[in-house]
Amino acid sequence: MKNKSLFFAVIFGLFSASSFADDCLSYKLNPEISVTTPSWNKEVVQPLKPMDLLHGDVVATLVGSYEIVGDTTSIEDGFCVTLKAIKAQVGYVDFLVKIDSSHIPGSCVYNAVLSHEDEHIRAYLSVVDDYKDKIQAAIYSAANSITPVFVSDESKIDGALDILNKKLQEHPEIILMNQKIQAEQEIRNKRVDQNDPGTRIKQCMIN
Repeated sequence: MKNKSLFFAVIFGLFSASSFADDCLSYKLNPEISVTTPSWNKEVVQPLKPMDLLHGDVVATLVGSYEIVGDTTSIEDGFCVTLKAIKAQVGYVDFLVKIDSSHIPGSCVYNAVLSHEDEHIRAYLSVVDDYKDKIQAAIYSAANSITPVFVSDESKIDGALDILNKKLQEHPEIILMNQKIQAEQEIRNKRVDQNDPGTRIKQCMIN
């Protein structure tokens, strides 16, 4: 009998929590979205490990950070916490350019490789620039689908904001947006290599 009573208590608690969450739906807002691109840095290194003499390499760091602003409404049994606004930053923050250590900085070959890798950096940056409207739309769609979170105590409001942020970053729209950016960056970087057969670099090496 004791176990049965506990069972009914848990079920009652679940229904109550669900009811409170439903009560919060009326407080849902259309979130305001602002999206900016972060400033970026370029570092050029020459690894000790030998590289392809005709090609360097670029390691790009893509980030998506989301600062959320919540709106809290007190109801009879607790608080409803909903998304009010999102300040997002999506873009590249660091580019690490690798050039073979045998190329002397300032030499013809070094400059030719660096110029080629700079083309790759421009390709990366162009993706985010061209996708601005799509990024904005994806973030808004994801944010607008997230329902308010009910908490029973004021001390749990910060935790509710963390839940909302987690739901946003794990939303299929955000995941798909990142996948599209990564796919497009691969296409554009392949195009850079196809349009540059390394003629200038080879000429430097001959001379």
